Amino acid sequence: MTGKTLLAGDIGGTNCRLAYFSSSLGVSQPLHEENFKNRDYQDFEELLQSYLDLHPLDFTGICLSIAGPVIDNRVDITNLGWVIDGDRLQDRYQLGGVWLLNDLGALSYGVLQLQKQDLVILREGQPVDRGAIAVIAPGTGLGEGFLIWNGQDYQAISTEGGHADFGPTNELQIRLAEYLQKQGIRTSNEQVCSGIGIPYLYRFLRDEGLAPEPDWFGDLLQSAADPTPLIVSSALDESRSCQLCQMTVDLFVSILGAEAGNLALRTLSLGGIYIGGGIPPRILPYLKKETFLDALDDKEPHQELLARIPVKVVVNPIPNLIGAACYGLRELQ
Repeated sequence: MTGKTLLAGDIGGTNCRLAYFSSSLGVSQPLHEENFKNRDYQDFEELLQSYLDLHPLDFTGICLSIAGPVIDNRVDITNLGWVIDGDRLQDRYQLGGVWLLNDLGALSYGVLQLQKQDLVILREGQPVDRGAIAVIAPGTGLGEGFLIWNGQDYQAISTEGGHADFGPTNELQIRLAEYLQKQGIRTSNEQVCSGIGIPYLYRFLRDEGLAPEPDWFGDLLQSAADPTPLIVSSALDESRSCQLCQMTVDLFVSILGAEAGNLALRTLSLGGIYIGGGIPPRILPYLKKETFLDALDDKEPHQELLARIPVKVVVNPIPNLIGAACYGLRELQ
């Protein structure tokens, strides 16, 4: 194999995915891709060494997508108790460079590499050439970022906008905010628009008497380790209807649409909006309803401006890994 070789990774709160990429093959062909459970390792360096033992190969750099803020090429992943230090890794393995990217930064670079089959288009729109691009990604948490044209290329800007305050847009959402506040829960965007937030939406609708909880579903919920996948799958299950689950996902979609529109206004993302994260590919039938785009566009006096912005859902399973590989290979040149 000719060219330079990069080891790229995508580190989430639960799993880590690692793969080699060659500059001669590009980001479309990862080599020796492996998935790991983070809980099986005391720290990232132990996990990394397991990968290197499985696939010994000379490489010249590392680029990692990490779910957390990157400061001075170092990330403290609180919920894992891991600290990843890029400079330490570079010294340990004698590499040409180690680059740590916030996961939304990596996703943002990744969307630029995606092909038609990697995306579901909700609206073609009328994109402005080299216009800013917004990226919003509800998974376990809510990530937000954007891309700007710097005169030569697109540059990703990461944010912690998912932790900004939630802004209710109608009476139902005002009731939701009041419900959460009474329970001592801060009403950030992430708490109502992510995998963390979906159970809150469900309980709000149930406890406020807006839809009954079927006995059979309540029994399933009690035994579920994570209620979010169960709520989502039941909302999509046409053979055994759960109105409460359907209303939960409808509410989630309207909140996501409104926040995507907020991000588009803040960044003036006339180049497009990409919806990433683990949840959107699973709820495509709901995103294709008018509810989502109506909520996105409902921003007087700029409805017409927003209505021209292309909106796409990322269905490729490894966009963060692709983005990390793209950035790392570019830096190795």
